[in-house]
Amino acid sequence: MLMSSGNSAAQLIYGPNGFRVMRPGEFVLCAVTAQQVPLEELRYWSVDLQEPYASAEIATKRALEAS
Repeated sequence: MLMSSGNSAAQLIYGPNGFRVMRPGEFVLCAVTAQQVPLEELRYWSVDLQEPYASAEIATKRALEAS
């Protein structure tokens, strides 16, 4: 039986080659902009900071700030 995740935020663990779903949901919130990013569109995150990002530009800016 499939469980519906509703319209809620997922909780993920980010790895170097992908992510693992800890709590099902349809999206994550960008750590910088709080924009909802659907899981099927999630391409950018930080393994070290365990944060998702809405775009490559946002991820790069955050990485430069964190270094």
